[in-house]
Amino acid sequence: MKILVLNCGSSSLKYQLIDMETEDVLASGKYERIGEDEAFITHKVNGQKIEITHPAKNHEEAVDFTLKQLINPEYKVIDTLDEIEAIGHRLVHGGEKIAKSVVIDDHVVEVLKECTDLAPLHNPAGIIGIEACKKVMPGKPMVGVFDTAFHQTIPEERYLYPIPYEYYEKYGVRKYGFHGTSHMYVSKRLAEIENKPIEDLKIITCHLGQGSSVCAIEGGKSVDTSMGLTPLAGVPMVTRSGDIDPSVVTFIMKKENKTAEEVENLLNKASGVQGISGLAPDFRVIENESVEGNKRAFIAMNNFKYSVAGFIAKYAVAMNGVDAIIFTGGVGENQISIRKGICERLGFMGVELDEDRNNIRSEEKLVSKDSSKVRVYVIPTNEELMIAKETQKLAK
Repeated sequence: MKILVLNCGSSSLKYQLIDMETEDVLASGKYERIGEDEAFITHKVNGQKIEITHPAKNHEEAVDFTLKQLINPEYKVIDTLDEIEAIGHRLVHGGEKIAKSVVIDDHVVEVLKECTDLAPLHNPAGIIGIEACKKVMPGKPMVGVFDTAFHQTIPEERYLYPIPYEYYEKYGVRKYGFHGTSHMYVSKRLAEIENKPIEDLKIITCHLGQGSSVCAIEGGKSVDTSMGLTPLAGVPMVTRSGDIDPSVVTFIMKKENKTAEEVENLLNKASGVQGISGLAPDFRVIENESVEGNKRAFIAMNNFKYSVAGFIAKYAVAMNGVDAIIFTGGVGENQISIRKGICERLGFMGVELDEDRNNIRSEEKLVSKDSSKVRVYVIPTNEELMIAKETQKLAK
Protein backbone atom coordinates (compact mmCIF):
# COMPACT_ATOMS: atom_id res chain seq x y z
CA MET A 1 0.00 0.00 0.00
CA LYS A 2 1.39 3.40 -1.01
CA ILE A 3 0.26 6.39 1.06
CA LEU A 4 0.74 10.08 0.39
CA VAL A 5 1.25 12.12 3.58
CA LEU A 6 0.51 15.85 3.38
CA ASN A 7 1.22 18.67 5.82
CA CYS A 8 -0.28 21.94 4.61
CA GLY A 9 0.83 25.34 5.87
CA SER A 10 -0.72 28.66 4.96
CA SER A 11 1.66 29.04 2.00
CA SER A 12 3.46 25.71 1.96
CA LEU A 13 2.95 22.01 1.34
CA LYS A 14 5.17 19.26 2.77
CA TYR A 15 4.73 15.74 1.45
CA GLN A 16 6.03 12.17 1.55
CA LEU A 17 5.05 9.14 -0.51
CA ILE A 18 5.58 6.03 1.64
CA ASP A 19 5.50 2.38 0.60
CA MET A 20 3.91 0.74 3.64
CA GLU A 21 5.17 -2.75 2.78
CA THR A 22 8.75 -1.64 3.44
CA GLU A 23 8.06 1.72 5.16
CA ASP A 24 10.46 3.27 2.64
CA VAL A 25 10.03 6.91 1.63
CA LEU A 26 9.77 6.82 -2.17
CA ALA A 27 9.73 10.60 -2.57
CA SER A 28 9.43 13.67 -0.37
CA GLY A 29 9.62 17.41 -0.61
CA LYS A 30 8.18 20.82 0.07
CA TYR A 31 6.30 23.37 -2.00
CA GLU A 32 6.98 26.91 -0.76
CA ARG A 33 5.58 30.40 -1.41
CA ILE A 34 2.27 29.07 -2.68
CA GLY A 35 0.23 31.99 -4.02
CA GLU A 36 3.31 33.84 -5.30
CA ASP A 37 4.91 33.92 -8.74
CA GLU A 38 8.18 32.76 -7.13
CA ALA A 39 6.59 29.55 -5.79
CA PHE A 40 8.95 26.59 -5.98
CA ILE A 41 9.10 22.93 -5.10
CA THR A 42 12.07 21.01 -3.69
CA HIS A 43 11.53 17.36 -4.67
CA LYS A 44 13.71 14.59 -3.22
CA VAL A 45 13.90 11.19 -4.90
CA ASN A 46 16.56 8.48 -5.25
CA GLY A 47 19.11 10.61 -3.40
CA GLN A 48 18.50 13.52 -5.79
CA LYS A 49 17.24 16.96 -4.77
CA ILE A 50 15.39 18.65 -7.61
CA GLU A 51 14.33 22.29 -7.25
CA ILE A 52 11.73 23.60 -9.68
CA THR A 53 10.33 27.13 -9.80
CA HIS A 54 6.68 26.78 -10.76
CA PRO A 55 3.94 29.33 -9.94
CA ALA A 56 1.07 27.88 -7.93
CA LYS A 57 -1.83 30.24 -7.28
CA ASN A 58 -3.29 27.98 -4.61
CA HIS A 59 -2.87 24.62 -2.88
CA GLU A 60 -4.92 22.86 -5.55
CA GLU A 61 -2.35 23.81 -8.18
CA ALA A 62 0.50 22.91 -5.80
CA VAL A 63 -0.95 19.44 -5.11
CA ASP A 64 -1.53 18.89 -8.83
CA PHE A 65 2.06 19.83 -9.74
CA THR A 66 3.46 17.78 -6.84
CA LEU A 67 1.62 14.68 -8.07
CA LYS A 68 3.04 15.18 -11.55
CA GLN A 69 6.54 14.94 -10.07
CA LEU A 70 5.74 11.49 -8.69
CA ILE A 71 5.03 10.21 -12.22
CA ASN A 72 7.56 12.40 -14.08
CA PRO A 73 9.34 10.02 -16.53
CA GLU A 74 12.75 11.48 -15.59
CA TYR A 75 12.57 10.40 -11.95
CA LYS A 76 9.20 8.74 -11.41
CA VAL A 77 8.57 6.53 -8.37
CA ILE A 78 5.13 5.29 -9.51
CA ASP A 79 3.65 4.67 -12.95
CA THR A 80 0.20 6.12 -12.29
CA LEU A 81 -1.52 8.05 -9.51
CA ASP A 82 -3.83 5.05 -9.05
CA GLU A 83 -0.97 3.45 -7.10
CA ILE A 84 -1.58 5.98 -4.32
CA GLU A 85 -4.25 4.20 -2.27
CA ALA A 86 -4.86 6.79 0.45
CA ILE A 87 -3.88 10.25 1.66
CA GLY A 88 -2.95 11.09 5.26
CA HIS A 89 -3.28 14.71 6.40
CA ARG A 90 -1.42 16.15 9.35
CA LEU A 91 -4.04 18.32 11.05
CA VAL A 92 -3.54 20.45 14.16
CA HIS A 93 -6.64 21.18 16.20
CA GLY A 94 -9.71 18.98 16.63
CA GLY A 95 -10.78 20.44 19.97
CA GLU A 96 -12.68 17.99 22.16
CA LYS A 97 -14.71 16.52 19.31
CA ILE A 98 -11.90 14.49 17.75
CA ALA A 99 -9.97 12.22 20.09
CA LYS A 100 -8.31 9.93 17.54
CA SER A 101 -7.32 9.71 13.90
CA VAL A 102 -10.38 9.78 11.65
CA VAL A 103 -11.50 9.20 8.08
CA ILE A 104 -12.09 12.69 6.69
CA ASP A 105 -15.69 13.58 5.90
CA ASP A 106 -17.85 16.71 6.02
CA HIS A 107 -18.13 16.46 9.83
CA VAL A 108 -14.33 16.55 10.23
CA VAL A 109 -14.09 19.64 8.03
CA GLU A 110 -16.80 21.32 10.13
CA VAL A 111 -14.84 20.57 13.33
CA LEU A 112 -11.73 22.09 11.76
CA LYS A 113 -13.72 25.23 10.98
CA GLU A 114 -15.14 25.36 14.53
CA CYS A 115 -11.63 25.15 16.00
CA THR A 116 -10.14 27.83 13.74
CA ASP A 117 -10.06 30.33 16.63
CA LEU A 118 -7.79 27.90 18.50
CA ALA A 119 -5.44 27.35 15.53
CA PRO A 120 -5.91 30.33 13.18
CA LEU A 121 -2.82 29.59 11.07
CA HIS A 122 -3.01 25.81 10.88
CA ASN A 123 -6.66 24.77 10.62
CA PRO A 124 -7.56 26.87 7.55
CA ALA A 125 -4.46 25.50 5.80
CA GLY A 126 -5.54 21.95 6.66
CA ILE A 127 -8.99 22.56 5.16
CA ILE A 128 -7.41 24.00 2.01
CA GLY A 129 -5.26 20.88 1.65
CA ILE A 130 -8.26 18.58 2.06
CA GLU A 131 -10.31 20.49 -0.51
CA ALA A 132 -7.38 20.54 -2.95
CA CYS A 133 -7.03 16.75 -2.73
CA LYS A 134 -10.77 16.26 -3.29
CA LYS A 135 -10.49 18.13 -6.59
CA VAL A 136 -7.21 16.65 -7.79
CA MET A 137 -7.80 13.06 -6.58
CA PRO A 138 -11.59 12.68 -6.23
CA GLY A 139 -12.80 9.61 -4.35
CA LYS A 140 -9.41 8.82 -2.82
CA PRO A 141 -9.79 7.89 0.89
CA MET A 142 -8.33 10.53 3.22
CA VAL A 143 -7.45 10.29 6.91
CA GLY A 144 -6.84 13.14 9.35
CA VAL A 145 -4.24 12.69 12.09
CA PHE A 146 -4.59 15.46 14.68
CA ASP A 147 -1.82 16.92 16.86
CA THR A 148 -4.32 17.38 19.69
CA ALA A 149 -6.00 13.94 19.52
CA PHE A 150 -3.30 12.03 21.42
CA HIS A 151 -3.76 14.32 24.43
CA GLN A 152 -7.51 13.77 24.79
CA THR A 153 -6.77 11.16 27.48
CA ILE A 154 -5.44 13.82 29.90
CA PRO A 155 -7.60 13.84 33.07
CA GLU A 156 -10.02 16.73 33.58
CA GLU A 157 -8.24 18.06 36.67
CA ARG A 158 -5.08 18.46 34.58
CA TYR A 159 -6.54 20.02 31.45
CA LEU A 160 -8.83 22.56 33.12
CA TYR A 161 -7.41 25.99 33.97
CA PRO A 162 -8.16 27.50 37.40
CA ILE A 163 -10.29 30.29 35.93
CA PRO A 164 -14.12 30.71 35.92
CA TYR A 165 -15.59 27.46 34.55
CA GLU A 166 -17.91 29.40 32.22
CA TYR A 167 -14.98 30.15 29.87
CA TYR A 168 -14.46 26.44 29.37
CA GLU A 169 -18.17 25.92 28.74
CA LYS A 170 -18.53 28.92 26.40
CA TYR A 171 -15.24 28.92 24.50
CA GLY A 172 -13.52 25.62 25.22
CA VAL A 173 -10.68 27.30 27.12
CA ARG A 174 -8.57 24.39 28.42
CA LYS A 175 -5.25 22.65 27.85
CA TYR A 176 -5.20 20.75 24.54
CA GLY A 177 -1.52 20.00 23.92
CA PHE A 178 0.31 19.56 20.63
CA HIS A 179 3.06 17.48 18.97
CA GLY A 180 0.80 14.50 19.72
CA THR A 181 1.83 12.53 16.63
CA SER A 182 5.52 12.84 17.56
CA HIS A 183 4.96 11.93 21.22
CA MET A 184 2.89 8.92 20.16
CA TYR A 185 5.45 7.71 17.62
CA VAL A 186 8.54 7.82 19.86
CA SER A 187 6.74 6.25 22.83
CA LYS A 188 5.56 3.35 20.66
CA ARG A 189 9.03 3.03 19.18
CA LEU A 190 10.53 2.77 22.69
CA ALA A 191 8.18 -0.11 23.51
CA GLU A 192 9.38 -1.85 20.33
CA ILE A 193 13.06 -1.23 21.17
CA GLU A 194 12.65 -2.63 24.67
CA ASN A 195 10.27 -5.37 23.53
CA LYS A 196 7.85 -4.49 26.33
CA PRO A 197 4.10 -3.84 26.30
CA ILE A 198 3.60 -0.06 26.20
CA GLU A 199 0.81 -0.59 28.75
CA ASP A 200 3.50 -1.44 31.32
CA LEU A 201 5.66 1.65 30.73
CA LYS A 202 5.83 5.15 32.21
CA ILE A 203 7.54 7.39 29.65
CA ILE A 204 8.38 11.09 29.47
CA THR A 205 8.90 12.33 25.92
CA CYS A 206 10.71 15.61 25.19
CA HIS A 207 10.02 16.94 21.71
CA LEU A 208 12.54 19.78 21.56
CA GLY A 209 12.86 21.97 18.48
CA GLN A 210 11.67 25.34 17.20
CA GLY A 211 8.56 24.47 19.18
CA SER A 212 9.07 22.29 22.24
CA SER A 213 6.82 20.23 24.47
CA VAL A 214 7.15 17.59 27.16
CA CYS A 215 4.61 14.80 27.60
CA ALA A 216 3.85 12.24 30.32
CA ILE A 217 2.77 8.92 28.78
CA GLU A 218 1.45 6.21 31.08
CA GLY A 219 0.37 2.91 29.58
CA GLY A 220 0.60 4.38 26.09
CA LYS A 221 -1.73 7.29 26.90
CA SER A 222 -0.95 10.98 27.35
CA VAL A 223 -1.73 11.98 30.94
CA ASP A 224 -0.22 15.48 30.86
CA THR A 225 1.68 17.74 28.49
CA SER A 226 3.34 21.14 28.64
CA MET A 227 1.64 23.00 25.79
CA GLY A 228 -1.82 24.34 26.54
CA LEU A 229 -4.70 26.07 24.80
CA THR A 230 -2.12 27.03 22.18
CA PRO A 231 1.47 26.00 21.39
CA LEU A 232 2.72 29.08 23.29
CA ALA A 233 2.58 27.42 26.72
CA GLY A 234 5.10 25.22 28.51
CA VAL A 235 8.88 25.41 28.21
CA PRO A 236 10.57 28.45 26.64
CA MET A 237 11.21 27.83 22.95
CA VAL A 238 13.29 29.52 20.27
CA THR A 239 10.98 32.54 19.97
CA ARG A 240 8.01 31.55 22.17
CA SER A 241 7.94 32.52 25.83
CA GLY A 242 6.44 29.37 27.31
CA ASP A 243 4.81 29.73 30.74
CA ILE A 244 4.94 33.20 32.30
CA ASP A 245 3.01 35.14 34.93
CA PRO A 246 -0.24 36.16 33.12
CA SER A 247 0.11 39.68 34.55
CA VAL A 248 3.23 40.16 32.38
CA VAL A 249 0.84 40.47 29.43
CA THR A 250 -1.30 43.24 30.90
CA PHE A 251 1.73 44.96 32.41
CA ILE A 252 3.45 45.26 29.01
CA MET A 253 0.19 46.31 27.34
CA LYS A 254 -0.16 49.20 29.79
CA LYS A 255 3.50 50.27 29.85
CA GLU A 256 4.08 50.02 26.08
CA ASN A 257 0.54 50.91 24.99
CA LYS A 258 0.34 47.69 23.00
CA THR A 259 -2.74 45.81 21.83
CA ALA A 260 -3.47 42.22 22.86
CA GLU A 261 -2.54 41.11 19.33
CA GLU A 262 0.80 42.95 19.51
CA VAL A 263 1.73 41.33 22.83
CA GLU A 264 0.63 37.92 21.57
CA ASN A 265 2.91 38.40 18.57
CA LEU A 266 5.73 39.48 20.92
CA LEU A 267 5.36 36.35 23.03
CA ASN A 268 5.21 34.07 19.97
CA LYS A 269 7.86 35.58 17.74
CA ALA A 270 10.32 37.64 19.82
CA SER A 271 10.59 35.84 23.15
CA GLY A 272 11.96 32.51 24.39
CA VAL A 273 15.72 31.91 24.29
CA GLN A 274 16.03 34.47 21.50
CA GLY A 275 14.28 37.08 23.61
CA ILE A 276 16.66 36.62 26.55
CA SER A 277 19.83 36.28 24.49
CA GLY A 278 19.11 38.90 21.83
CA LEU A 279 20.73 36.58 19.26
CA ALA A 280 19.49 34.88 16.10
CA PRO A 281 16.54 32.51 16.62
CA ASP A 282 18.69 29.39 16.40
CA PHE A 283 19.46 27.07 19.32
CA ARG A 284 22.85 26.17 17.83
CA VAL A 285 23.95 29.81 17.67
CA ILE A 286 22.71 30.60 21.18
CA GLU A 287 24.24 27.44 22.68
CA ASN A 288 27.62 28.17 21.04
CA GLU A 289 27.55 31.76 22.30
CA SER A 290 26.73 30.56 25.81
CA VAL A 291 29.85 28.39 25.80
CA GLU A 292 31.94 31.29 24.44
CA GLY A 293 31.08 33.49 27.41
CA ASN A 294 28.02 35.42 26.24
CA LYS A 295 26.23 36.00 29.56
CA ARG A 296 22.73 36.47 28.17
CA ALA A 297 23.08 33.40 25.96
CA PHE A 298 24.26 31.44 29.01
CA ILE A 299 21.23 32.59 31.00
CA ALA A 300 18.88 31.76 28.11
CA MET A 301 20.19 28.21 27.73
CA ASN A 302 20.10 27.56 31.47
CA ASN A 303 16.54 28.89 31.56
CA PHE A 304 15.57 26.39 28.86
CA LYS A 305 17.35 23.38 30.41
CA TYR A 306 15.98 24.17 33.87
CA SER A 307 12.43 24.43 32.51
CA VAL A 308 12.59 21.13 30.59
CA ALA A 309 14.07 19.35 33.63
CA GLY A 310 11.33 20.87 35.77
CA PHE A 311 8.58 19.46 33.54
CA ILE A 312 10.27 16.05 33.54
CA ALA A 313 10.30 16.06 37.35
CA LYS A 314 6.67 17.23 37.44
CA TYR A 315 5.58 14.41 35.14
CA ALA A 316 7.42 11.84 37.23
CA VAL A 317 5.10 13.03 40.00
CA ALA A 318 2.07 12.84 37.66
CA MET A 319 2.79 9.15 36.97
CA ASN A 320 4.27 8.33 40.39
CA GLY A 321 7.49 7.25 38.71
CA VAL A 322 9.16 7.06 35.31
CA ASP A 323 10.85 4.22 33.43
CA ALA A 324 12.34 6.15 30.51
CA ILE A 325 12.95 9.64 29.15
CA ILE A 326 13.06 10.21 25.39
CA PHE A 327 14.66 13.14 23.57
CA THR A 328 13.40 13.84 20.06
CA GLY A 329 12.89 16.76 17.65
CA GLY A 330 15.63 18.81 15.97
CA VAL A 331 17.16 20.03 19.24
CA GLY A 332 16.49 16.91 21.28
CA GLU A 333 18.06 14.66 18.65
CA ASN A 334 21.10 16.80 17.80
CA GLN A 335 22.13 19.07 20.67
CA ILE A 336 24.44 16.91 22.81
CA SER A 337 25.16 19.56 25.46
CA ILE A 338 21.48 20.44 25.89
CA ARG A 339 20.59 16.82 26.65
CA LYS A 340 23.49 16.72 29.09
CA GLY A 341 22.44 19.95 30.80
CA ILE A 342 18.88 18.72 31.27
CA CYS A 343 19.89 15.29 32.60
CA GLU A 344 22.44 16.78 35.03
CA ARG A 345 19.52 18.46 36.79
CA LEU A 346 17.77 15.10 37.26
CA GLY A 347 20.39 13.29 39.29
CA PHE A 348 18.06 13.24 42.32
CA MET A 349 15.75 10.97 40.26
CA GLY A 350 18.56 8.53 39.58
CA VAL A 351 19.20 9.76 36.02
CA GLU A 352 22.80 9.04 34.96
CA LEU A 353 23.80 10.11 31.46
CA ASP A 354 26.70 8.32 29.76
CA GLU A 355 28.78 11.01 28.03
CA ASP A 356 30.22 8.62 25.44
CA ARG A 357 26.83 7.20 24.53
CA ASN A 358 25.36 10.71 24.47
CA ASN A 359 27.94 11.86 21.90
CA ILE A 360 25.55 11.29 18.97
CA ARG A 361 23.31 13.26 16.65
CA SER A 362 20.01 12.10 15.20
CA GLU A 363 20.68 8.46 16.03
CA GLU A 364 18.40 6.00 17.82
CA LYS A 365 20.28 5.02 20.95
CA LEU A 366 20.24 4.47 24.71
CA VAL A 367 22.36 7.30 26.16
CA SER A 368 22.13 6.63 29.90
CA LYS A 369 24.50 4.51 31.96
CA ASP A 370 23.60 0.90 32.72
CA SER A 371 23.37 1.91 36.38
CA SER A 372 20.85 4.71 35.71
CA LYS A 373 17.54 4.19 37.51
CA VAL A 374 15.78 5.92 34.61
CA ARG A 375 16.68 4.94 31.05
CA VAL A 376 17.37 7.85 28.68
CA TYR A 377 16.99 7.48 24.91
CA VAL A 378 17.45 9.54 21.79
CA ILE A 379 14.79 8.48 19.26
CA PRO A 380 14.45 10.49 16.03
CA THR A 381 10.80 11.29 15.46
CA ASN A 382 8.97 10.25 12.31
CA GLU A 383 5.60 11.96 12.30
CA GLU A 384 5.04 11.19 8.62
CA LEU A 385 5.41 7.44 9.18
CA MET A 386 3.05 7.64 12.17
CA ILE A 387 0.49 9.46 10.01
CA ALA A 388 0.95 6.85 7.27
CA LYS A 389 0.41 4.00 9.75
CA GLU A 390 -2.77 5.61 11.09
CA THR A 391 -3.94 6.20 7.51
CA GLN A 392 -3.25 2.61 6.49
CA LYS A 393 -5.16 1.30 9.50
CA LEU A 394 -8.26 3.41 8.81
CA ALA A 395 -8.19 3.30 5.00
CA LYS A 396 -8.30 -0.49 5.07
